[in-house]
Amino acid sequence: MKKLFLMFAAAMMAASVSAQDNTAITANKFGDNWYFGVNAGVSTTLTKQTTDGGFFKALAPTFGVRLGKNLTTVFGLALDADMHFKTNKKWYAGSKTFVEDIDVDLLGTFNLSNLFAGYQGEPRAFELIALGGFGWTHGFNHVSKANGLNSRVALDFAFNLGAAKAWQLYIEPSLTYGLIAWDANYASLGLAAAPMKYNLSNSYFAIKAGLNYKFGNSNGSHNFVKAQLRDQAEIDAMTAKINELRADVNAKDGKIAADAQTIADLKKKLADCEARPMQTTIIEEKKETILQPMVIFRQGKSTIDAAQYASVEMVAKYMRNHKDSKVIVRGFASPEGNAELNQKLSEARAEAVKTALIKKYKIAADRITTEGLGATDKISEENDFNRVAMFIDTTK
Repeated sequence: MKKLFLMFAAAMMAASVSAQDNTAITANKFGDNWYFGVNAGVSTTLTKQTTDGGFFKALAPTFGVRLGKNLTTVFGLALDADMHFKTNKKWYAGSKTFVEDIDVDLLGTFNLSNLFAGYQGEPRAFELIALGGFGWTHGFNHVSKANGLNSRVALDFAFNLGAAKAWQLYIEPSLTYGLIAWDANYASLGLAAAPMKYNLSNSYFAIKAGLNYKFGNSNGSHNFVKAQLRDQAEIDAMTAKINELRADVNAKDGKIAADAQTIADLKKKLADCEARPMQTTIIEEKKETILQPMVIFRQGKSTIDAAQYASVEMVAKYMRNHKDSKVIVRGFASPEGNAELNQKLSEARAEAVKTALIKKYKIAADRITTEGLGATDKISEENDFNRVAMFIDTTK
C-alpha cells in the first residue's frame, strides 16, 4: 500500500505543477484534448508458475484500444482495454477460448517532458509519458472464470507526427500487478491464493506499439495552445481605448436621444398643422426682369472701375425713361476666400452701385434696394464673371 500512496502523491504533485504551467494555456473545454488509439504487442509472466510456464514460454500476443483526455499539459486520464491471446494449453491458467484474459484499466498519464521542461505552445517531436493506475482483470482459464483487481505502471516513448501533431506513435513497456487472489477453485490444485499486495508472482510484463489520433479542439488545433499574454502597457492602452469608445458611445446616445426628441417635436407640430382648418391664401407672384448690363468688379474690391460706369449709366437711362420702375441691385462674390468676407463684399458692391445711381445719375433712393448674396459659381464658370452687381427690375 505504501507504493500506492506514493503514486497518488506523485499524481497530486504533477497536477499542481501542471496547473501552474497551465496559466498561459487557452481554455480546456470538456470536448477538447480527447484522443483514441490502438496498440499491439506481446506480454509474459515474470515468474515460472508451472513446469511448462516461464518468461519466454508464456509470451502471448496482445491487442488493445485506448481512449484518453489530456486535462492539462502534464496530467491526463486514459481508459485502456487489452486482450491477451491464448498461449500454452498445458499452463495451469491456459484458456479454453482464443482469448486468455482481458484487462480494463483507468490510468493517470503524466507528461514528464512538459513537467520538467515546460510546455512550449505545441507538443515536442519526442515526449516521455508515465502512466499508472488500477483496473479489472477477467481470465478465461480451464478451472473457472476468475475476476480480480490489478495495478499497472508504464512508460511511453512517444513521437508526435504530422504538421498539426495530431498523430502520436508510441512504444510502451508496462508492468501489471495482480492485487487479489485468483478464484477459490484453485485451491483444488494446491495453489495458494495471492496476497493483497504487490508481488511478482502474480504479474506480467508487456511491450506494445500504439498509435493515437488526437481529435480537433475548440482552439482550432489538436493540442493545447498558449494564450497570447499582454503586458501592462498594452492593457493600459486597451483600457484607455475602451474608455474612449465608451465615452463616444455615451455621446452618441445623447445625440440620438436629442434627435429623437426633435423628431417627436416635429411630429407634434405636423399633427397640430394637420389638425388646423385649411386656409386658402392667394399669393401674388411678383415677376422679376433681369436687366442685361452687369457691373464687374476686380477680385476683393467693391469700387466701380471707370469702364464699368457704362453699365450703370444704361440702367440709369432705363429708369429715367420708365418713371415707375424700381430696381434691386444684387451683389455677388466669387467662391474663393472666406464665406463671411465674401458676404460683406457682395453687400458693399451692391451699395456701391446704388450710391452711383443716386449721386451720379440722380435716381431717387426709394426706387433702389440692394441685396448682398455672397459667393456664387452659378453665374459663370469663370470666377472673374461671378464678381458682379446685377440689376433686377421689379416693376411688373
